[in-house]
Order: sequence, then C-alpha cells, then structure tokens
Amino acid sequence: MKRTWLAAALATTMTVAAPVFAAESDTRKQDTIKLETEEQKLSYSLGLILGQQLSSQVETLDYEAFQSALKSVYNDLKPALTEEQIGKVMQDFQARKMAEQREALKALADTNLAKGEAYQAENAKKEGVLKTESGLQYEVLVEGEGKQPGTEDTVKVHYTGTLVDGTMFDSSVERGEPVSFQLNGVIPGWTEGLQLMKEGGKARFVIPSDLAYGPGGMGKAIGPNETLVFEVELLKVNPED
Repeated sequence: MKRTWLAAALATTMTVAAPVFAAESDTRKQDTIKLETEEQKLSYSLGLILGQQLSSQVETLDYEAFQSALKSVYNDLKPALTEEQIGKVMQDFQARKMAEQREALKALADTNLAKGEAYQAENAKKEGVLKTESGLQYEVLVEGEGKQPGTEDTVKVHYTGTLVDGTMFDSSVERGEPVSFQLNGVIPGWTEGLQLMKEGGKARFVIPSDLAYGPGGMGKAIGPNETLVFEVELLKVNPED
C-alpha cells in the first residue's frame, strides 16, 4: 500500500510541483523547517505534492487529525474510523462539493446571461445591426457577391470568436488556416447567420446563448449561457478541397 502511494505521488511531480515552489517574485513567507537528511527531504517533498493536490479540493484541513491518520498507517495502528465510516464521510464530502459546484455554476450562468443580454441591448442600437426573429444580431462588414449557402451546403470560412468582454476563445485567422464544415452541423447561430451571407462577404454575429452553447457552455473557454461574438468571412460555398 505504501509503495502504491509513493508511486502515485512521484508520478504527479511533473504536473503539480511547479506551483508549489517559490519563484523570485513570490512574496510568501519562507518555511523555516530544517531538512538535513534525504528522508526528511523526501518526506517534505511528498507532503508538498499531496498538500497541493488536497488544497485544490479541500479548503481547510485539521492537521492534527490528518497527521494522526498518517501515523496510524505507518505505525500499523487500528484506525479511529471503520471502513464503512470512512466511506460515509467521503460520500457526504463529495455530495457537498457537488452541491457547491452546482450552485456556483448556476450563479455563473445567471451572471453570463444578464451580461449577454445587456451587451445585445447595446449592440442593437448600433447603425447597421439587424436582428432576426430568433434573436441573432447580424452586421454586414463586407458585402459578398458570390453564392449564398443553404443548410445542406459545406462552407469554408475564416473567423474570430470572442466573449462579450472581448476575450478571444478561438480564431482561424490567428491560426492562419480557414475551416470547412457543413452548415447543419454547427451551432444554430452559425447555421442561420451564414445563410444570410454570400461568398466574399464578411459579417459580425452576436449570438445569444440559446443559439450557441446554452447553459452547458463549451469546455473552459466558453462558460454557461455565454453570448458569443463572431467576425466571419465566407470564403467559399462547397469548396472542392
């Protein structure tokens, strides 16, 4: 069992050690413990690694109880809690954490929704901004003259996507490589907006969350109920490549 814990701890050193160690700009008070033997240094290193992992999940820790549990393992003592009691404690802890996460996610979703609605209201006042029945806001930046796509068509586009605060989360322009996709396979705001464009055109979309990724968001880049802003250039309808 001890070898298993040691292997797991050592395996995580590459991913968790970096934020533990002090950089030159770190203003935290220096730990004054004296580490003279290799056993002391190893023990301290393992404590840092495990502490870093725990601190991301557990805000406060009873050091006395934690230390007593470690001693019971290394001294082969009978634990103060049974296996069933430990299971119940961990289940309750996980349930509390999940409830906290749900509450935090709902609060963030409500904030993002209100922020997006305020942005849309201001954007609607701009000259040249049109609003469709679905709520999509559409502004022509460059008028196209080529073919206009339908839902079954594949389009080749360049785009830059940002949140309403200007944070860029994706850009084919930055990558220097346009993308191709079928219109009926993307978010509704794109499916609708690109059908309003013609080849060679460029437009700016403000897409409400219900036409984007909704309350689920998309990974870490796009939070729940985010309104998205895209500048899109329609390069080609049904490109041969």
